[in-house]
Amino acid sequence: MKFDTPAGTNPIDQLKVVGRPTDRIDGPLKTTGTAPYAYEQHAAAPNAAYGYVVGSAIGKGRIASIDLADAKAAPGVLAIVTAENAGKLTKGDFNTAVLLGGPEIQHYHQAVAVVVAETFEQARAAAQLVRVDYARGKGSFDLSAVRDSAKLPERSRGDTKVGDFDTAFTAAPVQLDATYTTPDQSHAMMEPHASIAAWEGDKLTIWTSNQMIDWGKGDVAKTLGIPKDNVRLVSPFIGGGFGGKLFVRSDAILAALGARAAKRPVKVALQRPLMANNTTHRPATIQRIRIGADRQGKISAIAHEEWCGDLPGGGPENSVAQTHLLYAGANRLIRQRLAVLDLPEANAMRAPGEAPGLMALEIAMDEMAEKLGIDPVEFRAINDTQVDPEKPGRTFSQRRLIECMRTGAARFGWDKRNPKPGQVRDGRWLVGLGMAAAFRNNINMKSAARVRLDSRGVVTVETDMTDIGTGSYTILAQTAAEMMGVPLERVVVKLGDSDFPISAGSGGQWGGNSASAGVYAACVKLRETVAQKLGFNTTEVAFQDGNVIAGGRPVPLAQAAAGGEIVVEDVMEYGDLAEKYQQSTFGAHFVEAAVDGWTGEIRVRRMLAVCAAGRILNPKAARSQVIGAMTMGVGAALMEELAVDKRFGFFVNHDLASYEVPVHADIPYQEVIFLEETDPTTSPMKAKGVGELGLCGVGAAIANAIYNATGARVRDYPITLDKFLDKLPAVA
Repeated sequence: MKFDTPAGTNPIDQLKVVGRPTDRIDGPLKTTGTAPYAYEQHAAAPNAAYGYVVGSAIGKGRIASIDLADAKAAPGVLAIVTAENAGKLTKGDFNTAVLLGGPEIQHYHQAVAVVVAETFEQARAAAQLVRVDYARGKGSFDLSAVRDSAKLPERSRGDTKVGDFDTAFTAAPVQLDATYTTPDQSHAMMEPHASIAAWEGDKLTIWTSNQMIDWGKGDVAKTLGIPKDNVRLVSPFIGGGFGGKLFVRSDAILAALGARAAKRPVKVALQRPLMANNTTHRPATIQRIRIGADRQGKISAIAHEEWCGDLPGGGPENSVAQTHLLYAGANRLIRQRLAVLDLPEANAMRAPGEAPGLMALEIAMDEMAEKLGIDPVEFRAINDTQVDPEKPGRTFSQRRLIECMRTGAARFGWDKRNPKPGQVRDGRWLVGLGMAAAFRNNINMKSAARVRLDSRGVVTVETDMTDIGTGSYTILAQTAAEMMGVPLERVVVKLGDSDFPISAGSGGQWGGNSASAGVYAACVKLRETVAQKLGFNTTEVAFQDGNVIAGGRPVPLAQAAAGGEIVVEDVMEYGDLAEKYQQSTFGAHFVEAAVDGWTGEIRVRRMLAVCAAGRILNPKAARSQVIGAMTMGVGAALMEELAVDKRFGFFVNHDLASYEVPVHADIPYQEVIFLEETDPTTSPMKAKGVGELGLCGVGAAIANAIYNATGARVRDYPITLDKFLDKLPAVA
């Protein structure tokens, strides 16, 4: 099915199942511990051996020699794979670093060997006996030190210049020129990168924790040099990904290599330190923002420049993404520069680009509002635009930013905010309110599904879509139930298997809308097939309450499959609607923060998110995604930072003991409001993504609340007390 005209009225609009706050159908499996995650596929791969990964002890250089003798002689050892005996390996399409290093070392903890043994303990003990001598090379590990050598990234749209920024900025009566920094961050998901691999002849099956099954299948095939048809990836449940599992990592490749060497299934889970240094992370950024405006608050000039780093061949964080579209301004300048760093691979982390970009831009907007003496909500509203500021002929399909901000302001009690910082006190606590706009682009991805109808009237959905804790099982079941007129309990959803039709996958906030549209397309075909089998006119038939109804005559849906199961498959493809309209999601975040006037301790007291993101397919699941994103925003603002050892090139705090993330005690009452809207230009579902929108802007809203509380402006994340303690006002 091709979606190339705005969606009209269709069966989804009945909203009998879709749009309802529905419990997760996979919830019982997860709460009872019976959901089979990648490392737990014991029945699928019996008699599996264990692999333990050895990571490089240097950040840059070469392996001079490697001695495996003691490790091979250790109890239970079945095989040891290194680059010397692995055979020819090719770098996949979706990774910058080589997944098995040697002799060249690209980054610290790059995998250099996997030891396979009968038990995990034996593999771990033997891995300690692998002796590697290195010839250390000179690496580049400090972004600020190489900032001046950064170049325009190959994977970039190039510098954006609209009008004459320099002249307009110089002439502006009110100006801001400030630099902000965001640190390297880790995905820190609960489930580690884990895989079990098994060979059957030349056919390879990997049970793995991966967000994008077809991407992963292709990369495994390319890396190992085998036909793609010989690879099967299975990933029914994923314990968190946040972008860190978008791409195949060393656990999958080394499990496959280990299984081939040991001639039996092998399971590999990356130990927690390797998750930080061996996989991917969000890279640090340096961002310079300049804004010029007239005294009434209208922006005449805006510039956003980014510096970040990655391994050779990598790409930028794209923290300038939102600045292309969020605010009006006739004169614009946007630049990206990428430096070569020999740190572990930088790549996608939840809301790549906009998340760190808004951490800077939305502080800058707050600073500018203060210079102008204009309320921060009003300043943003003054500079709202209904057209693409760089392409004025292209309108937004939906843009309700002002409504999000006004709704949030009214609900949060924004009118009680004292615009003068450091004035509101609660005993020894300094209290402030802050807000920020939220923005994330909407992307439509081609997505397919297979739908089955059996003689019991049960509808089964099959697609390689994944569920990373976001509720994919449930919204796809809701879609099929709505389309086929059956209760939710008559729908079975099977996900995460590369033998199923290729879906959108989970990433980039595109999964829910795109994958459900694929199921919609397959259900449209199933409805047509059922109607024809029952002798009904396909244009005059209704599906409801388990029946097919035409001319007032109901026939049980199951009757259509009495002669055998009906199986159909279709794919939702997109025309040029995304080119005709700018499809984006919008929101606003409001935060109340308190800072201890004596110690500088920060407490987030209240949080509110208002989101405009098309039709919300399951408000309960969507709220869960947004409050999770808001929680990540607290971490990004106040504590998350991968500390770089700039001498040796590794992330020092590479475990959950020292990489700090928020816990329950850190998170206050959170409220989420979804504006009622549908966007007919996105898909027949009229939905958009929302899971990453909930993160975008949160960090800045917290930073702005802290400033309002204390008068201490911090432009370098995370906002730790050492950065403002000496600037706190006196507390009596």
